[in-house]
Amino acid sequence: MQLSTKISNSFELLAFLKNKNLLENHNEYWWPNENSFEILIGAILTQNTKWINVEKSLSNLKKLNLLSLEALIDVDLVLLIEAITPSGFKNQKSQRLKLLAKNIIDEFVNFEIFLKEVDRQWLLKQKGIGFETADAILCYACNREFMVVDKYTQKLVSFVGFEFDNYEDLQSWCEYGINENLDKIVKLYGYDIPLNKIYCRFHGKIVEFMKINKLSKGEE
Repeated sequence: MQLSTKISNSFELLAFLKNKNLLENHNEYWWPNENSFEILIGAILTQNTKWINVEKSLSNLKKLNLLSLEALIDVDLVLLIEAITPSGFKNQKSQRLKLLAKNIIDEFVNFEIFLKEVDRQWLLKQKGIGFETADAILCYACNREFMVVDKYTQKLVSFVGFEFDNYEDLQSWCEYGINENLDKIVKLYGYDIPLNKIYCRFHGKIVEFMKINKLSKGEE
């Protein structure tokens, strides 16, 4: 892997990636989905597995009409386990999905209110949700201004010369360079672009770039 320019901050990394048209055949906000609920479920299922496996699980859930909070709460655990088997860790993930669905109903009444009112602190209290998963839900499902960083991000940022000891320091580096250069980003894109969309597409560009360069995500 080679970069054609010296990278000093995350804006320069974004500009480098944008010129490669990495998201040309992807969704506007990159994350593959049909709706916000699929994003929520996908963010849980994608832990420690490849997205192609998540797509198989989501397809199974769709066929069984299990893509709703109420359906997940009521479904027999054995049936849910079978449906999400392609994503791996089927017993653990099925239990966590059912518990998350129950907690959302108990706390927010319905999914629409959850999208509007949930915060990072609440998500991080849920079984099996860490920083990356919480931020993926907030960024892609709730359209909040959170930059998702993962193993791909860590590897690429390390390659350009920046090392961070933890998730939140890496996230801060990514967000800071973007926020400090919003005027340049408008010029780069040629139009005003919401900060949430910048974060979504920046993360997507990183993932697609690293896939092309055959560097694996690894475990969350």
